[in-house]
Amino acid sequence: MELTKNQAALILDASEDGEITVDIALSDEANLAGALCQAIATKLMNDENFQTELMQMVEGDTMN
Repeated sequence: MELTKNQAALILDASEDGEITVDIALSDEANLAGALCQAIATKLMNDENFQTELMQMVEGDTMN
């Protein structure tokens, strides 16, 4: 996948043992999309409540 100058991508990798790694693909570090991806990645890796909320959504516990 090739990104345009205003795009960024959050890349999640799930290992077989359930470990999640987060990476960011940036076309230009100075854009809003890149800053948002960085903020989401930081929150995902450091905020236990956010992680729990996401897992509940994935497991169907809080989806509408």
